[in-house]
Amino acid sequence: MVMDVGERDGDGEDGGWENMGEDNGTKSPTDLVDETVSMIEYVARFGDYRRAQRKECYNLARRMKILLPFFDEIRHHGSPISHNCVASLSRLKKAIRLAMKLLKTCNEGSKIHLALESEAIMIKFHNAYVKLTQALEELPFDELEVSDEVREQIELMLTQLTRAKKRTDTQDIELAVDLMAVSSKTDERNADIAIVERLAKKLDLHTVEDLKIETIAVKKLFKERGSTAESIQQIIQLLNKFKQVLGMEITNVLDDTDTPQKLSKCHSLVIPHEFLCPITLEIMRDPVIVASGQTFERESIQKWFDSNHRTCPKTRQTLAHLSVAPNYALKNLITQWCEKNNFHLPKKEDQASSKKFFVDHEDEISCLVEQLSSSQLEVQRKAVKNIRVLSKENPETRVLIAKHGAIPRLVKLLSYPDSKIQEHAVTALLNLSIDESNKRLITDEHAIPAIIEVLQNGSMESKENSAAALFSLSMLDENKVTIALENGIPPLVDLLQDGTIRGKRDAVTALFSLSLNQLNKVRAIEAGIVPPLMLLLEDKKLGMVDEALSILLLLATHAEGRHEMGQLSFIQTLVDIIKDGTPKNKECATSVLLELSSNNYSHILAALQFGVYEHLVEIAESGTNRAQRKASGLLQLMSKSEQIP
Repeated sequence: MVMDVGERDGDGEDGGWENMGEDNGTKSPTDLVDETVSMIEYVARFGDYRRAQRKECYNLARRMKILLPFFDEIRHHGSPISHNCVASLSRLKKAIRLAMKLLKTCNEGSKIHLALESEAIMIKFHNAYVKLTQALEELPFDELEVSDEVREQIELMLTQLTRAKKRTDTQDIELAVDLMAVSSKTDERNADIAIVERLAKKLDLHTVEDLKIETIAVKKLFKERGSTAESIQQIIQLLNKFKQVLGMEITNVLDDTDTPQKLSKCHSLVIPHEFLCPITLEIMRDPVIVASGQTFERESIQKWFDSNHRTCPKTRQTLAHLSVAPNYALKNLITQWCEKNNFHLPKKEDQASSKKFFVDHEDEISCLVEQLSSSQLEVQRKAVKNIRVLSKENPETRVLIAKHGAIPRLVKLLSYPDSKIQEHAVTALLNLSIDESNKRLITDEHAIPAIIEVLQNGSMESKENSAAALFSLSMLDENKVTIALENGIPPLVDLLQDGTIRGKRDAVTALFSLSLNQLNKVRAIEAGIVPPLMLLLEDKKLGMVDEALSILLLLATHAEGRHEMGQLSFIQTLVDIIKDGTPKNKECATSVLLELSSNNYSHILAALQFGVYEHLVEIAESGTNRAQRKASGLLQLMSKSEQIP
C-alpha cells in the first residue's frame, strides 16, 4: 500500500487519511494491518510538533512505532485469522487513528492556540491512552500466535500507557504566566519586548517564515470556529505582537485575502517516506544498502544482524551476505532536504551550533564586563547600564554577556550603595535569566539573597525588577525552596499590597510560581497573601482578576488556604465574577468555587443563594472548554448534595 502524503495539507485533500479508521463493511486482516501500519508510518513522517505538546507527542509516536513488529508478525501469520481477532485488530486500528489525528493537530495546528488550550489537549492525550490501552488489552495474543518477544514489548507499552494516564504533568508555568501577561489589555508591560521575545522563542514563532505559517494556521482555525470566539481574538492579538517585534506589517488576519499562493496551505514539516529507516521509522543519518537492495540506517540494520537475522527486514528474503554499502546518493538528498527545510538531524551534540553566537559587539561586551569592576563610580554606572540594555537585545547577546563573566560582577553590584547601579544590576540579571543556562549560573553565584535584599530595600523600579527576577529564577524547582527559605515571600506580598500596577503584577506572577510548592502555600498564607488577592478581585481596573484567581486556586488545594478564603463575602465575589466576568474570569472563578465546594458543601449552598445556578448552566453549555468541565463538575456536586433548586 503506497500513499503519497507529502503535498497534502489535511484539509480534505489528504488522500482519505481523515476517514481511514472508519471501516465501511468488513475489512480483511491484511487490509486492517496495512492501513494501520500506513497510519503509523504517516505519523513517523511528522518532522516536529508544537512546543507546548512536543514531549507528549514524541512519547505517543514512539509508542505507536513499538507496534510495528506485532503487525509484521500478523502479516506473516500462517493460519486463517478468526472473526474475533479481526474485531480486535479493527478496534486497535480505530485507537491508532484517534492518536494519529491528535498528533496531526499538534504537528500543523496554530502554535498559539495549542499553547492556550494545553489543558484541553492534554485531556485528549489521556483519552488516546485509554483507547490504546483498551484495544491492546483485548488482543488475543495466543490465538494470533504472537511471539514472546513481541508480546513483552506490548506489555511494556501497556505499562507505559498506564503510567502516562496517571501522570498529571505540571504545565510550563513560565509560558503560562507570559501568555497571561502579554495577553493582558491593562498591563502596562504587556508589550515588553523581553517578555514577547521570550514567549515567541518558547512557541517557535521568532522568524518571519514562522509567523507567516502561523497566520495560515490561525486562518484555518477561524474557518473552523468563527471570529466571535474570544480565543480567536486573543490569538490574533498575540500574533500581531510577535509580528511587531520582527517589524512585520500588521494586517487584519481574518480579512486578509492577499495570501501568497505558496502559503495558501498550512504547511507542516513532513519527512519524505524514503528518508525513513524501515526498521525504526526515524530519519536516516547514515543510510546503507544491504544485499536485497533495500536501504536502512546503519546502526539499526547492524542491530538486526547482531540478533542473528540473515534476512532483509523489509522483503524477508534471505540475504546472500551481510555486507553493507553506504548510500551516498540518498544521504546527499537527505542533507539537501534538511538544509532547505531547516531541519536538524538528531545528533548526540551539536558542537558547531555555539560558534554562530559570536556577534559584532563581542569586544564591546568584554570591555563593559571589565568596567563593572572599575574603581570609578561613573565608569561602573555607565557599564552596568549598557550591560542592562544589551542583555535585553537578543538570546545570543545574553549568552555572550554570561560567557565573559558578567554574572558574578553583577551579583556583587546588587549590594552596592548607589541606587542606580543596584537598579541596573538587578534588571540586567533579570534579562540574562531569560536564558535557561544563565538561570543556573545566577543561582550558583548565590544571587537570590541579594535580590531579595533589593526587593526589601531598593527603589520601586528595583523592587519590581527584583520580583520579576525571582519569578524567572523560580522556574528552577530548587529555587522555589531557596527563595522561601531566604524569606523572599513576605516582601513579595508587601509589593503585591503596596506596589504600583507593574509591581503588583510582578509580585503576583512570582507568588504564583512559588505557590506551586506545597510548603510555600502555607508560607504565603502566613505572610498575608489572601487579603491583597481579594483586593485584586474587587478592583477590576487593575486587570489582574485571572492572576489573583489562579493563585487562589492553588491555595484552595490546601486546608489553611480554604480556611482563609472560606468567607461568605468571598463566595459572593466568586459568584459575581461567574455572572459578569470575561470568559476567562468565569473559567477561573468556577475552578476556585469547585475546589472550595468539593471540600465543603456549605459553599455550594451559599453560592446557590447568591444565584449561581443559572450562570453555571450557561457556562456548562457555552463557556471555554475548561470552564465547561468545571461548571459541569459543580452542577454534579450540587446534584449529589441535593442542593439544586
